[in-house]
Amino acid sequence: MIPVLVKAALPKIRPSSELPDLSLVRHDVPLDAKHVASYAALCGFPRKDVLPLPYPHLLACGLHLEIMADGSFPFPAIGTVHLENSITQHRPIALTEQLQVTARPADLRPHAKGQVFDMLTTVHSAGELVWEETSTFLRRGAGSDDAPRGAAYPEAPPTGTVWKLPGDLGRSYAGISGDRNPIHLYGLTAKAFGFPRQIAHGMWSMARCVGALENRLPDRVRVDVAFKKPILLPGSVAFGSRPTDDGYAFSLSNPKSGAPHLAGRTVST
Repeated sequence: MIPVLVKAALPKIRPSSELPDLSLVRHDVPLDAKHVASYAALCGFPRKDVLPLPYPHLLACGLHLEIMADGSFPFPAIGTVHLENSITQHRPIALTEQLQVTARPADLRPHAKGQVFDMLTTVHSAGELVWEETSTFLRRGAGSDDAPRGAAYPEAPPTGTVWKLPGDLGRSYAGISGDRNPIHLYGLTAKAFGFPRQIAHGMWSMARCVGALENRLPDRVRVDVAFKKPILLPGSVAFGSRPTDDGYAFSLSNPKSGAPHLAGRTVST
């Protein structure tokens, strides 16, 4: 995906104020058991004969980049901030299945810090909808004071679990996911975009939390997260979770300052 990432990062020659009517599809996508196992190990999932719940996101990453690289797309990928993510698993997906993965952009709208849009992904198996995702992205700019500021989630204070994250975590996840955004790779490349050092992928942090809760989640479930402050690498994060009426609330925060990195919830569907 590196050539596509480079193209997606380039400034738009003719920027638009609208999202394109563009839908991209991957047909008959096979699942690689070794690749799935590598992802599971990095994100804290047990090895099973079904996919870790967030794994299909990786199958759509290339489609997301291709959409952002298209000349009709109004924003470059670099500088676009992943704000929120929502995944609905309609049933577990077996490693033996072949999948159809579809992605399209939708709903460009004002935000307090600029504009936001969604990237919608659906995954079908033999015509059956088995998994879907809404990834919400922010493009910073002139904001709207009366625009919504994003979802609010129930609190989940730390419960004593602290994960120490190595400096090469971003490179490890990039090698598995294909998401080689330079802010995740090295201190030097991250500093070029205003970060003091490299930061963890938001989707890794979501997956790590879901992996910690995996044995308590039903087969039909929705997972919603909001990404807060970046996780600097190397570093440590405190995990918290607690039961709610219809699932779990969970969080990642700085163990020393308490600054929030991620807030999320699971909901039985």
